[in-house]
Amino acid sequence: MYTGQNVSGSEDFYSTQCNRGDFTKTLFILAIGKWVPNMVSAPFASCSFSFSCYLTSAAVKMSETIFEGFEKIGKKLNKEQVPPPAEVQQKKPNAGKQNKKSPSNSSSKQTHYKSLEEAIKALDVMDLKQQLEKSQALFPENPCVWVKDLAGYLNSKLIAPDTDPTLSSYAHDYPYCLAGKELRSIVKNILGKSTDALKDFFDHCIFTMLRELDKQAGEPLHGYRMCIQAVMMNKPKVATLNLSEHLELLRSHQNRPAKCLSIMWALGQAGFYDLSQGVRVWLGIMLPVLGVKTLSAYAIAYLERLLSFHANLTKGFGVMGPKEFFPLLDFAYMPKNALSTSLQEQLRRLYPRLKVLAFGGKPESTLHTYFPSFLSRATPNCPDAMKKELLNSLTECLSVDAQSLGVWRQLYTKHLTQSSKLQRAFQASLQMKIRCQGFPWSRLLMAMLVFAAGFIAHDLRSHRTFAGSTTALYLERTGVTAVSQQAWRKVSYYSQQGISWLAEITPYYYSLAVEALGPLLDTALEKLKVAAVFVAQKSSEFILLVQENTPLLIEWINANTPESVFQFLEFVKELMLFVHQSFILPTLQYFITVMQHGWQSLQDSCNGEVSLHCMQNHLMAFTNSTWIYLQDTTTALRSWAQELLSRA
Repeated sequence: MYTGQNVSGSEDFYSTQCNRGDFTKTLFILAIGKWVPNMVSAPFASCSFSFSCYLTSAAVKMSETIFEGFEKIGKKLNKEQVPPPAEVQQKKPNAGKQNKKSPSNSSSKQTHYKSLEEAIKALDVMDLKQQLEKSQALFPENPCVWVKDLAGYLNSKLIAPDTDPTLSSYAHDYPYCLAGKELRSIVKNILGKSTDALKDFFDHCIFTMLRELDKQAGEPLHGYRMCIQAVMMNKPKVATLNLSEHLELLRSHQNRPAKCLSIMWALGQAGFYDLSQGVRVWLGIMLPVLGVKTLSAYAIAYLERLLSFHANLTKGFGVMGPKEFFPLLDFAYMPKNALSTSLQEQLRRLYPRLKVLAFGGKPESTLHTYFPSFLSRATPNCPDAMKKELLNSLTECLSVDAQSLGVWRQLYTKHLTQSSKLQRAFQASLQMKIRCQGFPWSRLLMAMLVFAAGFIAHDLRSHRTFAGSTTALYLERTGVTAVSQQAWRKVSYYSQQGISWLAEITPYYYSLAVEALGPLLDTALEKLKVAAVFVAQKSSEFILLVQENTPLLIEWINANTPESVFQFLEFVKELMLFVHQSFILPTLQYFITVMQHGWQSLQDSCNGEVSLHCMQNHLMAFTNSTWIYLQDTTTALRSWAQELLSRA
């Protein structure tokens, strides 16, 4: 088992045993680390670190069992009382010197690479796999040790320059995106077996990074960063389980910007795989320190990157409420706050998307909760930009959420100045909407067409024939009938001329076309046949290739697809079943019931038997009612027009 934290691990182990008050047992365990080479496959100090991880593990309480086992072995040796040979006693100091030299030798063997890409290419994946297998064999019931050994190994091997704690100039998944397929498979496998220990492992990576930052010549943190990103990719909710504790940790290191930025970077990785978790991290960790000058730039840059990474904001609904939204409004619009002018402008550009997140998917039922805070901030002394935003938001609340009006009634006397400004702004917006709409010409034209069609239909129905109808008499008086008949005669004449001309000329031109295009069409047909044969052969080969490779592709997808995708598909399946059972089937049943009731009503109105005569009576009754309605409308319009003319 291998780990990159040899010295610190042995110190933890030493302190653990000294706290038990039994220094002799500690010495005996250290001696066992030298005398039993079958139990370890790494330097002596790494063995002590692994035992310390094992003893201090929160997931599996095995420390007492190991301690008692060594205590029994010690009692056996005390009973035998076999003194060590003189040669061994003489070689002990030399062995101690060798052990003292071994850390320096191991550290000198560490290769420093010019770039992280070069270090990852040089990483021995098979050696990592063997070390993890030994770790699992030694501690089969303690996954905490496995994942810590993974992080220690990666961090000790990936020795490359590490200057920026936020990695802001790289992709969001850097450095884990540099890992190859084999390394990703190993990491995914070990994390999949250690699901219950991911929370403790995440905290371990953060605390170890902070300890390395305390050292003047500390190791680069690429290995821990990769493990953090792998955990977030697998289970992003881990980052938000202890936000209050992480906030206290952040505030305790507030005078060390590198540490604070490392904590913020580690927690912020959750947002790139789950928007809701990213918003929770930003509100719980970065918003409280937004006023700190050394941290505010990264906090706003992360928020911009998060909102631009997730184009669809619906997954972040329900996280932000009025308590978190209005401090952001004040930071964005209030002058002379802790943010610089450039950062305030940057936050103001992000404000519309934050507003969408805060209002959520159902603003018609939530905006009234924002109305009091919007109204109380619209004071005469607030800046013009903020006043405009507040009045627009208040108008939106009144337009979208009907409950906002009741809230305004309760607060009207308490905020008279703000209420008067809101009234003027609301009135101005309504007038603007009325001006922009214009006269509804399309609706008027549609109403006139419907009126004319109804009039003609009733006229034809009442006079039985078109010749005896009022419409025909009116068209004949105005001359429309004569003109239309003349136009119809001309159209008929020229149509017959055209048809006869086509009958004469078509055979001649058809024979010419056959002579000219026949060989070309025959050649094209032969080529089409050849092409069809070629496509059929290639298609059969492709089908065979698909049949052979489909099982391999399915295996590859199952091996490389995150578990969260299968969980999402299962969730979609359950959701579709729920929608089918809860909405579609009841809706169909409702429509069937409505149609049955309608048919029953129709049968009752037809005295129990639906016939053609009964349907004609119903249609005539509907037509009469429509005609009466149109007559009443016409009379009302005529009266209105006469009244206007009499006034003029």
